[in-house]
Amino acid sequence: MENHIKNFNDSPIEVSNNTVSVYFSRVYNWMAIALLLTGAVAYYVAGSESLMQIIVGNKILFFGLIIGELFLVGYISRMVHKISASTATMLFILYAVLNGLTLSILFMMYTSASISSTFLVTAGTFGAMSAYGFFTKKDLTKIGNLAMMALIGIIIASVVNIFMHSEMMHWIITYLGVAIFVGLTAYDTQKLKAIAYQGFDNGESMEKSAILGALTLYLDFINLFIFLLRIFGDRK
Repeated sequence: MENHIKNFNDSPIEVSNNTVSVYFSRVYNWMAIALLLTGAVAYYVAGSESLMQIIVGNKILFFGLIIGELFLVGYISRMVHKISASTATMLFILYAVLNGLTLSILFMMYTSASISSTFLVTAGTFGAMSAYGFFTKKDLTKIGNLAMMALIGIIIASVVNIFMHSEMMHWIITYLGVAIFVGLTAYDTQKLKAIAYQGFDNGESMEKSAILGALTLYLDFINLFIFLLRIFGDRK
C-alpha cells in the first residue's frame, strides 16, 4: 500500500522526494528562526549591564532558567504528539528565548569576533554533517547510539570536573563533545529523513514533527557551537 500524507486542507499528498524536501524546509526554517532568536536575545541581554546583573548575579534565577530549559525540552519531546502544532511552536520559541538568556554569559567570556567566527565554523561543520546524514547510504544507527552513550559519559564527567577542576579533563570533554555532536548531527538528520519517508497523517502531524526535528537539530548546533567556542574562542 502506497504511503501518503495530507496537507493542511486534508488532500492526500504522495510521500515523495518533494514531500521530504518540504518537510526538511520546515525543519531548517524553524531551526534557523530559533537560532536567530537565541542569538538576538543573547546579544541584547549581553549589552545591558542591568539585565546581565539580574541573570548572572542571581545564581538561583540562572540555574532556574537552565532547569526550565531542560523541562521544556523534555515536555516538547514527550508531548509533541498530544499538543497542537501551535502550542509546540510556542514552546519551542520560548525555549529559544530562555536559551538566549543563559547563553548571554558567553558574550561576557569571549570576544564578539571569536563568537562570530566560531559561529561560521559551526555552521559550516553542521551543514556538511547534516548533508552527509541526508545523502549517505550508510546506516548511522550505531554511530548515533555510540554518540548518545558518550554524551551521557561527558555529562557525568562534566559534573565531576566541577569539583576536580582538571584542565586535562576539561579538554578531553571538549574534544569529545565536538565529535559527539558532529556524529549526532549526521545521525539525527538521517533519522528525520526516515521519519519523512514514513509519511504523516495530515499537515498538523507534519508541522509538529518538523518542530521536534528543528528542536533536535537546534540542540545539536548549539552544543557543537559551545564546544567549538571552547577551542577557538578568545577570552576577554
